[in-house]
Amino acid sequence: MRPTTPRFGGGAQYPYPKEVWSPAGGWWTRPANWKSSTVYAGLSVAFLTWGVWKFSADREWRHVAPTKPIPSMMWAKQFTSGEMGVRDESHLKGTPSADHH
Repeated sequence: MRPTTPRFGGGAQYPYPKEVWSPAGGWWTRPANWKSSTVYAGLSVAFLTWGVWKFSADREWRHVAPTKPIPSMMWAKQFTSGEMGVRDESHLKGTPSADHH
């Protein structure tokens, strides 16, 4: 009995229709420009994220001041212009109420 060699890879590449388009690249794709395509895609995502962030930050509006510092205080117009700050609630800390003994 002859030992059999394991076969991996699923066989040879079979003929496939060339006119089929796929956003992932189709069958057995190895594009030569994958690095530059990845950079373009990454920069596009970063640019769109920045645009949405900027749009949101320009329209951010708080009706009640926060009780502690929050990250959006660094870019929100109300905080950078001095119109609003952190609400002081230190007078509420440590004061016992009549209901609790």
